[in-house]
Amino acid sequence: MSDTPSHSPGTFCWADLATPDPEAAKAFYGTLLGWTSQDLPTDMGPPYTLFLCGDKMVCGGYPLAPGPGEHPQWLSHVCAADLDATVSTARALGASVPMPPMDIMDEGRLAVIQDPTGAQLGLWQPRRHQGAALWNAPGAACWNELQTRDLTAAGAFYRGLFGWTHRPFEGLMAGAYKIFVRDGREVGGMLAIGANWGPVAPNWTTYFGVRDCDATVAQAVGLGARVLAKTMEVKGVGRFAHLQDPQGARFAVIARAQP
Repeated sequence: MSDTPSHSPGTFCWADLATPDPEAAKAFYGTLLGWTSQDLPTDMGPPYTLFLCGDKMVCGGYPLAPGPGEHPQWLSHVCAADLDATVSTARALGASVPMPPMDIMDEGRLAVIQDPTGAQLGLWQPRRHQGAALWNAPGAACWNELQTRDLTAAGAFYRGLFGWTHRPFEGLMAGAYKIFVRDGREVGGMLAIGANWGPVAPNWTTYFGVRDCDATVAQAVGLGARVLAKTMEVKGVGRFAHLQDPQGARFAVIARAQP
């Protein structure tokens, strides 16, 4: 468990939810993961919701903007020391930038990129807001996983952008699952989108920690969620499942085998 996480540049630091029904989302995740919420005024109109586990900020949410191509989603964010330079590098490596760098009041600077394989990723340069205050614990984000159709292109892109290397994880999919590593620290995973998955777009999936995966999945279904991938267990890692919340956003839950 890390209840005072250090979000160094090139590591994940935050996740937030774009949803068409913020009140319903608050009720769903509040019941499922035990979150409370706090709405903060913004200079962009709608409030921004902070989700808290106990007294610690774990992630955020905001109303989904209407428009073509917009859909409910959890968006993972990586910490950047120099946002403008990171976005410039991302462009040079073949990324598009659906949201150019912008100031978020005095909290920090935000951009959203789309990697060359199609997955969107947030970039956050902290000022007052340093990121999640609880990480790798029940009720908090604990893993981020890239699902893509081009492992080679994705691996090269993230190596160039963040200095991530990747190695096979033999305990899952006979090594077809890859682990991203930065300075000896595991920062995320990567796997190929299967031909039998249906119309799944490349994405970064956020995993949230739970104490009992099966009980959480059953509760989620009772609250109106869909199971996207059946519950699996990986020795030494934990038991996990992929879900879609009642408003349409995909996420995963995991009961870790160890801290």
